[in-house]
Amino acid sequence: MSLAMSTAEREAFLADVHVAVISIPEPERGGLVIPIWYDYAPGGPLWFVTDAASRKARLLERAGCLGICVQTEQPPYKYVSVEGSVRSIEPADIERDTRPLAHRYLGREMGDRYIEATRGGGGDVGSIVVRVDLRRWLSVDYDKQFGGG
Repeated sequence: MSLAMSTAEREAFLADVHVAVISIPEPERGGLVIPIWYDYAPGGPLWFVTDAASRKARLLERAGCLGICVQTEQPPYKYVSVEGSVRSIEPADIERDTRPLAHRYLGREMGDRYIEATRGGGGDVGSIVVRVDLRRWLSVDYDKQFGGG
């Protein structure tokens, strides 16, 4: 019995709200592995916002690729792991990028408070939005073996 998700299942799972853990290659080190908030619509690129001056941003620009993993925290466990290549890196916009992401993870009220607390005096100056084309997928859904519900 295969525990792999179908294309539709894995894309729907990735589109749900999960904290992703990304892995970015780094020469002479184990690579940077860090959690992120992201958004994804089936068939499109995955995207996230980060500080343009961060180690993460510098490594993404250099490597041009990353690994992404999202999972459930309760049994029966599910996960999707994807290799991707950076499609684009561009300046982030608070209303187009950052606020919708904060609302996705925190809800409208707390998301707005988060934006106000973290934006400083210059808005989203210094943030970038990274879009990632997803290439190779690996998925497991233990619900297929153990039936959870």
